[in-house]
Amino acid sequence: QVQLVESGGGLVQPGGSLRLSCAASGSIFKIDGMGWDRQAPGKEREFVAAISSGDNTNYADSVKGRFTISRDNAKNTVYLQMNSLKPEDTAVYYCNAAIATMTHRLLLDDYWGQGTQVTVSS
Repeated sequence: QVQLVESGGGLVQPGGSLRLSCAASGSIFKIDGMGWDRQAPGKEREFVAAISSGDNTNYADSVKGRFTISRDNAKNTVYLQMNSLKPEDTAVYYCNAAIATMTHRLLLDDYWGQGTQVTVSS
């Protein structure tokens, strides 16, 4: 099976920066797209950023210009660099990835991390 483990969340002041990491492990054959969603208390989960296997990126309008998504294929890891953080960025951030396992190499399934809390407050 496959597991995604996130790290890097925490408490930061408005205007500060934070870098989230998400490493995939397990019986991985191939990782296609990777990305990040977030969910604030009482709100729906929303898309934040995504990166394709060819390193094409896509961002929500609310984070464009402030957040940068990247990946390290050798480490099976996706990152989210968050700059100029605002209180409205406060949420649990979830990474996701489309992964084919060694036992079923032609099937891409979506996997999700457990989430990491990001709190932006003075």
